[in-house]
Amino acid sequence: MPRWGIVGTGDISDRLVSDLLAIGGEITAVWGRTTDRAADFATRHGIPSSTDDRAALFARDDVDIVYIATPAVTHTAITLEALDAGRHVLVEKPIATSAVDAEMLFARASAADVFLMEAMWMRFNPLHVEVIERITGGELGAVRNVRAGFGTPFFPRPGKVRPEDGGSILRDRGIYPVTLAHWFLGAPDVVQARGVLSEGVDLAGHATLERADGAFAQLAWSGVDFLDLSAAISGERGWLTLDPMFWAGSDARVHAGSAERIFREPEQLRHPRVGNGYGPMLEAVTAAIASGLREHPWHDAATTISITRTLDRILADISSESR
Repeated sequence: MPRWGIVGTGDISDRLVSDLLAIGGEITAVWGRTTDRAADFATRHGIPSSTDDRAALFARDDVDIVYIATPAVTHTAITLEALDAGRHVLVEKPIATSAVDAEMLFARASAADVFLMEAMWMRFNPLHVEVIERITGGELGAVRNVRAGFGTPFFPRPGKVRPEDGGSILRDRGIYPVTLAHWFLGAPDVVQARGVLSEGVDLAGHATLERADGAFAQLAWSGVDFLDLSAAISGERGWLTLDPMFWAGSDARVHAGSAERIFREPEQLRHPRVGNGYGPMLEAVTAAIASGLREHPWHDAATTISITRTLDRILADISSESR
């Protein structure tokens, strides 16, 4: 098992570390913005060492891989530090705030011969694994439409949405609907988006991603309003719905097959979540590194860069409309 260093002491790190320990992961050190925050986190999770010096953590002989969960605007710089120190990296989404930076990170990881992955835990959720297998296996026929939304009121801490802090509800929440659309429709040929900006930061928006053959996705995200948190994938033979919250849920329904299944009694899919839901991703990362892989085939460099490029296109369209 690789030995982990944790970079960041926020809520997401709390949840992920609990799941990492539950699958038998070894965590040797944690970094926090202050010595007190790092020490408190280490104490709560039984981690033997804590520090406010990232370089010292990356230089440790007993750290093989680092998990980075800091503000999005810092992901590129901190990931580079870890890669240059020869450490494998699992970094919270978004991996970067532009596709150019994402490409650069994967190129640097390749040059350093280390593993790098964006922590898109949704891809490893057992429910989503089954959904992908069924749809790519042809159960719905050719997919023609994806619909998904992620919107809940968000009350930021002071300064959280300042442009210089890299705030973006699209990159934080909208990344899940965009990722779902990419799974089944690929990169779009046309992007049309509208949104609400505050000091240059997107707070809410909606987009249509269109393919040249007419297939399309209807996506929405918000940090100021509630949206329907379900999702649906529709094809020539039926459709599949993912219950709220679609990116982290346990239930889906398949409306395909007989008329009875389509209209009255869809097949129920159920995969109860274990822990906080990060375990399957952490196990997959551990297995990939043990096998000598430098990317995970389910969420590799090409996939991550393509999705990040679509996020860039959506934000560019929103920004151009606001001028």
